[in-house]
Amino acid sequence: MNLLLAEVAQATQRLADAGVPSPRNDAEELAAFVHGVKRGELHSVKDSDFDARYWEVIARREQREPLQHITGRAYFRYLELQVGPGVFVPRPETESVVGWAIDAVRAMDVVEPCIVDLCTGSGAIALALAQEVPRSRVHAVELSEDALVWTRKNMQGSRVDLRQGNALDAFRDLDGQVDLVVSNPPYIPLTEWEYVAPEARDYDPELALFSGEDGLDLIRGLERTAHRLLRPGGVVVVEHADTQGGQVPWIFTEERGWADAADHPDLNNRPRFATARRAMP
Repeated sequence: MNLLLAEVAQATQRLADAGVPSPRNDAEELAAFVHGVKRGELHSVKDSDFDARYWEVIARREQREPLQHITGRAYFRYLELQVGPGVFVPRPETESVVGWAIDAVRAMDVVEPCIVDLCTGSGAIALALAQEVPRSRVHAVELSEDALVWTRKNMQGSRVDLRQGNALDAFRDLDGQVDLVVSNPPYIPLTEWEYVAPEARDYDPELALFSGEDGLDLIRGLERTAHRLLRPGGVVVVEHADTQGGQVPWIFTEERGWADAADHPDLNNRPRFATARRAMP
């Protein structure tokens, strides 16, 4: 074992003791980041090339600063995104939301589907859809100027139509023309603040996390926005907390102009997102 791998083993234990959920992964990711190699190449770093700054970044991770803030990058499906303070770090669970959305759009048999991403944050969802549905017309909106600093970096050179504004009244020019509305909105109940992981509670922007006493305030508003934007037969996809399974589909009722409202599991088989179809007239 070379020096770096021995240090990674020690760092793994330190991160585990600090309560970091994936200590080995993070210790290796930070070692690769500091030494400018891939994780699978850590064994090739010479002992003389060991960089003591490794222990500086390990100390930051011990304080539960997000791994992605330290490295400045987050991976989402086939994307590498720039992230940092002020923007919500995309999570693996959201990848299943995008996967479902892509399948739904492809099944529509629309030549150039129109897609709207509400509360885009880092731009992860919008960029993934633009990349994986090549002929789509993708529009995205974000309210926070702090988040938009990162969104604009990530969307530079992309074909996504990015706008700043409130998701509840965005894209009036697209009313009734959209094939798919997708959103990963804030959905944590204010009453759950103390139970949120430090990485999110202390570093993600509150605007991207919390939404009223039951966490569903913004989703209730987005239901009306989605209904306004979608053409008849168009589909909405909204992420929610695994504890909200069963609650969100009831927001998209037949009385409000929806059909086929349902919940769907993530890769861990926990309820993660709801979908509904705008009813035909």
